[in-house]
Amino acid sequence: MIRDIVIVGGGSAGWLTAAVVAAAHRADTPGGLRVTVVESPTVGAIGVGEGTWPTMRDTLRGIGVSEADFLRECDASFKQGSEFRGWVTGAADDRYFHPFMLPHGYTQADLVSGWLQRHPQHAFAPLVSVQPHLCMRSRAPKQPATPEYAAVANYAYHLDAGRFGEFLRRHCVERLGVTHVSDHVVSVTSAENGDIAAIELAQRGSLSGDLFVDCTGMQSLLLGRHCGVGFIDQQHVLFNDCALAVQVPHADARAEIASHTVSTAQRNGWVWDIGLPTRRGIGHVYSSAHTDDAAAEAELRAYVAASGGPDDMPAPRKLTFRPGYRERFWHRNCVAIGLSAGFIEPLEASAIALVELSAAMLSEQMPATREDMDRVAHRFNDSFRYRWERVIDFLKLHYVLSRRNDTAFWRDHRADGSIPDRLHELLALWRYRSPSRYDFVRVDEVFPSASYQYILYGMGFRPDAAARPARPAELDVADARFREAADLTRRMLAGLPGHRDLITHITQHGLPKI
Repeated sequence: MIRDIVIVGGGSAGWLTAAVVAAAHRADTPGGLRVTVVESPTVGAIGVGEGTWPTMRDTLRGIGVSEADFLRECDASFKQGSEFRGWVTGAADDRYFHPFMLPHGYTQADLVSGWLQRHPQHAFAPLVSVQPHLCMRSRAPKQPATPEYAAVANYAYHLDAGRFGEFLRRHCVERLGVTHVSDHVVSVTSAENGDIAAIELAQRGSLSGDLFVDCTGMQSLLLGRHCGVGFIDQQHVLFNDCALAVQVPHADARAEIASHTVSTAQRNGWVWDIGLPTRRGIGHVYSSAHTDDAAAEAELRAYVAASGGPDDMPAPRKLTFRPGYRERFWHRNCVAIGLSAGFIEPLEASAIALVELSAAMLSEQMPATREDMDRVAHRFNDSFRYRWERVIDFLKLHYVLSRRNDTAFWRDHRADGSIPDRLHELLALWRYRSPSRYDFVRVDEVFPSASYQYILYGMGFRPDAAARPARPAELDVADARFREAADLTRRMLAGLPGHRDLITHITQHGLPKI
């Protein structure tokens, strides 16, 4: 029987996985699974993954965390989507939104035909969704009286990744029955059948287990180094392999907090800008094949200065990564979650979401015996190979549609050889019809068809409306949904508080429990 789960590595990935598994399998009871996290005292977490998806609400609620405590202790704020600036042409007015809310009436009307045939002068997202307007006005996604994890507008979080890992560690150890071992892995011992039998620790010695979870980051000590599972490089598709990250104060401590991630295109990459209650997290993601560190830092400093940051910006922290993912994510009795499974650039914040999805599937499909493990591993590998491929398609979409010609970085992203075959096929189909559920057939797609619509039409892609003309009655239905969206926007702007006001209220008074 599978009884002992050993998670090697802490950080957001290790502790989030531990929390999900321990909460579901009653690690705090004598009959539950035994969950141990081994965390090296000398290896720190990367700590820059500050964006999440709305799935995080269900994850936190499922592990028994108070939303108010999470917001306070992790310096967290609300996130309602992303804004992309300068990605299409680089002009001053070049901006569009990818909100978390589905277009209003998405399953009830042909909104794209209604937009193209009757309102082509309007941007797509603000016509069909409330959320871009909430973001532009820095509104919160809920009211002070809205219970924990409930939403008026769909939301995720921005958070301090270092504090999040510490918060999860305390919750796991104090509430969920997880054992924390602070020690350094010096070697891995194999069983006769090729499984991992134990890890050897510098102080404690041998620690055995039935299932080992590799959360050791990009070094992938267990799955990559010990088990020898190969890596599928994706740098020929998505070129970025470096980032410079910095934390800066708000220009005014009372300044409003952006309720979305701002992603601003640069000559050879892009800059993220994330607002937390006490600071901003900013970073420049770039391709080392197209620029150098000095030029990237100069662009980062120019962005910080232009956006109200301090003149004496601290020296940024450099991160390097190899975009891609493992050939398998579960091999024998070892499963990789987090950076040890792979990493693609932080555009659209998929890293923590993939940790959540991995932890959830591991927990829900937890094998009862070693014989059962190989069957579960096969399903796990199939599911996550598909998910990584879809993440790559979706991120590449942002680059393929750009009309920027100022550098080779943007031109190279449009080269046919850099575009995955499946994305090529979808783009050909979407010339004559909009993305729909028929394009994404799995129940648990990482990005729904609505997200593809937001990116396509935000980037200026236009299907041929004449190829599939809609009947006047269908256009009337779409118009009715547009009017409803506009009316809902007026009411929500009037009824929702400012983002900082809500954070301040929660810090002082908490939120109602459901």
